[in-house]
Amino acid sequence: MNLNRRHFLGAGALAVPALAGGSAVAEAEPDSKPTRVLTGAEQLAAQGWRSLKGRKLGVLSNPTGVLLNGDHIVDSMVAAGVKPVAAFGPEHGFRGSAQAGGSEGDYTDPRTGVPVYDAYGADAAKLATLFTKAGVDTVVFDIADVGARFYTYIWSLYTAMVAAAKTNAAFVVLDRPNPIGGRAAGPLLDPKFASGIGKKPIVQQHGMTAGELARFFAEEFLPGEGVKLEHLDVVGVRGWQRDTLFAQTGLNWVLPSPNMPTPDTALVYPGTGMFEGTVFSEGRGTTRPFEIIGAPGLDWRWREKLEDLRLPGAKFRETYFVPTFSKFVNQTCGGVQVSVDDPRVFDAIRTAVAMLVTAKALHPDVFAWRPDNYIDKLSGSDRLRTMVDAGAGVDEVTGAWRAELTEFDRRRRHYLLYR
Repeated sequence: MNLNRRHFLGAGALAVPALAGGSAVAEAEPDSKPTRVLTGAEQLAAQGWRSLKGRKLGVLSNPTGVLLNGDHIVDSMVAAGVKPVAAFGPEHGFRGSAQAGGSEGDYTDPRTGVPVYDAYGADAAKLATLFTKAGVDTVVFDIADVGARFYTYIWSLYTAMVAAAKTNAAFVVLDRPNPIGGRAAGPLLDPKFASGIGKKPIVQQHGMTAGELARFFAEEFLPGEGVKLEHLDVVGVRGWQRDTLFAQTGLNWVLPSPNMPTPDTALVYPGTGMFEGTVFSEGRGTTRPFEIIGAPGLDWRWREKLEDLRLPGAKFRETYFVPTFSKFVNQTCGGVQVSVDDPRVFDAIRTAVAMLVTAKALHPDVFAWRPDNYIDKLSGSDRLRTMVDAGAGVDEVTGAWRAELTEFDRRRRHYLLYR
């Protein structure tokens, strides 16, 4: 497998590496500056999906695999006469109707007649069996990620890559922007704490697109599985750079999951997602999950303390809320709503660490970790939990992973596609 940069036309351009048999994913169009960001899917759809004709496609996607006109890529493929032999649904399902930790099962898609298989929770062996059963020779991945290690779609990507390697299937990533930009942050996963929300050692906010992660996975991790992905292609995003946030792309936000309602949610999620590992509500059951955090018994002091810290780019509002599902259903909670007033300097993980440290200090009678220590899986080790419990401050906690973050940032550079 050769993942050399020369196989890509570079940032903002359409990738054209060869697939099995020497054909290309797509031919480069005349270069012109787009008026908005163009996803990999948008570019192939504009060509009538012709570079995928004749292939037995298995499409791993969800509602975010959408075009600017609102069509899902599978609907667009079928309309163009390029009908996949199967679709595969990740967490929340192919059409996205399931809540967190759920999926839609196996069924025939009523709109297209394409068989849909449940890929959520499937290991590589099971997924390889499904690829073989469906007769897949080319796997197409198109799912919008939000940039956090514990968001499960990137691990669906990884598992599908391993399964494709096991079945000698080609793999095509239709790339999309990372909605929170290209900066890496946070701790590296300790392999001893690997799980479905973090299978391999990457940092908590990886700062990569799905296409870049696929390149990284293929060389850094697949050899450890004893497999080699012979044909990996990334159809790159045009017009996106690493400092471009979603609001600047001109794309339509489609909820990647039911509790990721806006791009603002994505900005804070790599940090406040850690509150799923506490007894506090992370805002599920409100209209602003992961932005609203709290619990019964909290008061205004938490917000005042957080404002006193003057955390870069972060603002806090005292709030009271009653969740309609998940933690503290129908109970009045106090807490804060965190918002980002300057994304250029905002650090979601440092901000969340400050929230954890101050919550424990101000409300020791209310704050606690989940009894199963789920926080260790979210943060990638037991270090965060033990340091906070020992009374460590924000600088001490975040400084503990500085060296491993620097090393990860160095390692990932070889696989980046965008400036």
